[in-house]
Amino acid sequence: MDYKDLQVFLSLSSLQHLGKASQQLHMSASTLSRRLARMEEEAGAQLFSRDSSPLQLTAAGELFRQHAEQTLLSWEQLRSAVGTQVSDLSGRLTLYCSVTASYSFLADLLSRFREKYPQVDLRIHTGDAAESIPRVESGEADVVIAARPEQLAAGLTFKAMAASPLLFIAPRAPGAVLPLNQTEIDWAQVPMVLSESGLARTRVNRWFAARNIAPHIYAQVTGNEAIVSMVALGVGVGVVPELVLRNSPMAGRVRVLNVQPELEPFAIGLCAQSQRLQEPLLQALWKTAAI
Repeated sequence: MDYKDLQVFLSLSSLQHLGKASQQLHMSASTLSRRLARMEEEAGAQLFSRDSSPLQLTAAGELFRQHAEQTLLSWEQLRSAVGTQVSDLSGRLTLYCSVTASYSFLADLLSRFREKYPQVDLRIHTGDAAESIPRVESGEADVVIAARPEQLAAGLTFKAMAASPLLFIAPRAPGAVLPLNQTEIDWAQVPMVLSESGLARTRVNRWFAARNIAPHIYAQVTGNEAIVSMVALGVGVGVVPELVLRNSPMAGRVRVLNVQPELEPFAIGLCAQSQRLQEPLLQALWKTAAI
């Protein structure tokens, strides 16, 4: 069990809600549930009572909470003792990511980076997620936050930070595109709103091809955020990463379809040219992401 597990446990014990904790920690509820189960297995006891809402610590869970707080406090004191002084590292670092990635990862990562490396000039650019990997390949960005491609190009290194399931979403309004109680979906007839390119499009194309279905594509758009908006308007069914849906102002107007088999989730993280990882600025950001 590592320090991150203890931090996860304390967040869950504070919020007493699996969904709220998963949002705060930027991980899916299923991932958080599996992580908790692993902690309970290692601790040899049930830490939360699952029969109540909000979640309640068991007696063993309360002892574990005290242990987690004491351990993390000792760790912080050790870090202070060995020296976490501000670095005099300076220079310019260009980072590219989607708007959703900036909401989900950037604030926490950069707050820690700026605290230790205040003299580094950070240039942040946002745009279509599909442009992330091409930008780091071309050198337009020093580093990107992106979904890991199925085949990572030679010369690139990827550092995973989180996973995000890929979801089918439909309008919440009754009768829009699909009845709310429909279980058998005729996918050949369903109007689809899909991204023009990128990893999500590749995976949904493969999903349809495996079932010998020619999808009815109503619209192709640039950017996952636009897919959620169009689905909310009732024009079709879309496919987006969970992180996009979670951060969308239109999330309350769509519903997630229980589609089996599920699409392979995204691995989200940092990506940079391998040959440049020895550069001090990239090394500093890489180490910050690992904290």
